[in-house]
Amino acid sequence: MNVTTVAKDTHLQSEHRSKHTQGHDAIVIGLGAMGSATLFHLARRGLRVLGLDQFSQGHQLGSSHGDSRIIRETYFEHPLYVPLVQRAHELWRELEETSGTSLMKITGGLMIGPSDGMVVTGTLRSAGEHRLPHEVLTPAQVYERFPAFQLEPHLVAVLDPRAGYLDPEACNRAHLEAARAAGAETRFEEPVLEWTPDGEGVRVRTRGATYTANRLVLAAGAWNRDLASELRLPLAIERQSVFWLEPGGPAESYEAESFPIYAYEYKSGQICYGFPRLPRGVKASVMHSGETVRDPDHVERKVNDAEVKPLRAALRPVLPQLAEAPVSERGVCLFTNTPDHDFIIDFHQLHPQVLISSPCSGHGFKFASAIGELQAELITTGKSRFDLSPFRIERWPTSKD
Repeated sequence: MNVTTVAKDTHLQSEHRSKHTQGHDAIVIGLGAMGSATLFHLARRGLRVLGLDQFSQGHQLGSSHGDSRIIRETYFEHPLYVPLVQRAHELWRELEETSGTSLMKITGGLMIGPSDGMVVTGTLRSAGEHRLPHEVLTPAQVYERFPAFQLEPHLVAVLDPRAGYLDPEACNRAHLEAARAAGAETRFEEPVLEWTPDGEGVRVRTRGATYTANRLVLAAGAWNRDLASELRLPLAIERQSVFWLEPGGPAESYEAESFPIYAYEYKSGQICYGFPRLPRGVKASVMHSGETVRDPDHVERKVNDAEVKPLRAALRPVLPQLAEAPVSERGVCLFTNTPDHDFIIDFHQLHPQVLISSPCSGHGFKFASAIGELQAELITTGKSRFDLSPFRIERWPTSKD
C-alpha cells in the first residue's frame, strides 16, 4: 500500500491560495476523528481552513467520543491496512509530543478464535506479509501470562505486541488545538444547511453565515449520507451499544499491565472486543450487533438491560468471570457502515472539488491521524503516498443523476 497514487481528478492539483478573496482554501464539515485530523494537517501546510460542526466540541452523539478505541498492527481485516496503521502510530506519537498529552497506551493485543477462523488466519496473513512480530499462544500459555483470560481448548490467540488503545476525546482535542495554533478557524454549534458548487470552488451556508472555499471535505460521519445524498452512497448507520463491567477477583488481573486489548471471534465472522480497566470499568462490546437506524438525529440513547446478554454469551468462552460481572456503565455510539466495511476516501463524482471522508464501519478511529495527513495531501497535491483504490466510491454502482 506504500505507493504514490495520483487522484483520478488530476485537475485538483492547484495553488494553496484561495480564488475567493474573502474565502478559505478549504472547509471541513465535521470535526470528529477524521475532520479534526484533516483540519490540522491542512492548517499545518499553511492553508486557510475553516472547520464546522453542528454540535459542541466533545459531544457524545457521533462516533468519536468516549474513553477508548483499539489500535492494532496485525490487521486481520486485510494486510492493506497495515502501512496505514503504522503511519498512524508515528503520527499519534508525534501529536503526543507536540501536545504534551498522553494519547496512546500500548498493552499488546490478543486476537482470539478458532485456528481456521477469520480473526486468526487474517492476523497471521498480515503478520506474514509485513513481517510483523507476533506470537501464537495456546489457551494454557494465554492463562499463564494473562490470568483473566481462560480460553476454551479449541481456541488459539495471536499476540500483537504493538496493539493498545487511544483516548479518542484527547486525540480530537489535541488535533483541534494544534489546528487552531496553526491558524485554523473552528466553529461549533453551527449546522450546515447546504453546500453548493461555486465555479471550481464551493459555497457553504450555515445558520450563521455563508462561506466560500476552493475545496470542501465532508467528514461528518453518519451525517455524510445526507451531505452527499445525490450519490446515493450505500451507507448504513448502526447503533452500537458498549458496556463497562466491574468484575470480581484480583483487581490487578484487569489492569493494563496484565490485560491486553482483545478481539475474539465467538462465531464465524463475528467478534467481541474489549479493553483493560478504564476509569469507568472494564469496557467490552459485541462488534456490529446493533440495529440499523434511519436518522442519526433520532437514535435511542438509552441502553436497556437486555442488551448486555449477547455480550455475556460471547465473553464466556474466553473471559468467564468478566462475562458475569455487573454493569457499571453503558453507552451508545454510531457506526457508519459501507457494504464491505472498507472506508470511503474519494472525491465526489459530480463535484471533484469535494472530498468525501471515510465512513469507517466501526474500525476507523485508529487511522485518523494518518487519514488526516493523506487527505491533506489529496487536497493540496491530488496525490497520496498510499494506494487508495480500495476506498473509491466507484466500487459500487451509484447514481449520479
